[in-house]
Amino acid sequence: MSDIVVDRQVAVDDQRLPSQAQLIQWVSDVLAQHPDEPRRELTIRFVDPSESQSLNRDYRGKDKPTNVLSFPFENPPGIVLPLLGDLVICHAVVTQEAEEQHKTLEHHYAHMVIHGTLHLLGYDHLADEEAEAMEQRERDLLAALGIADPYAT
Repeated sequence: MSDIVVDRQVAVDDQRLPSQAQLIQWVSDVLAQHPDEPRRELTIRFVDPSESQSLNRDYRGKDKPTNVLSFPFENPPGIVLPLLGDLVICHAVVTQEAEEQHKTLEHHYAHMVIHGTLHLLGYDHLADEEAEAMEQRERDLLAALGIADPYAT
């Protein structure tokens, strides 16, 4: 899916961030399961804990940094744009989680990008049934990449 456009924004200084090619691959894998989805452009911004905490507090009422925030784009009435939305990923939180969960940083990043992209497409995990459907999609997408079930205990 070469028509995917990812605006990769980096607001942290670390060489271990996913590459542009990785981001496009992971987003493409999600969108390949949604062939009728016309929106093919998104921003993925890598931030520090301060920026993550500020956004999480302002938009979700949770005053702490978090791994990934998803901001779906809503087209103004009468205007159709190919924008899916924005993902804001806190590098420090993702790095800490990967270490704590004994995962490679690359595998955890793949999960966070896939998880966030599914949110941009309208998936959620507030109710148990929704959570199971979303998590199964994540498991299937990650398995296709050779990545173990992130929810296995």
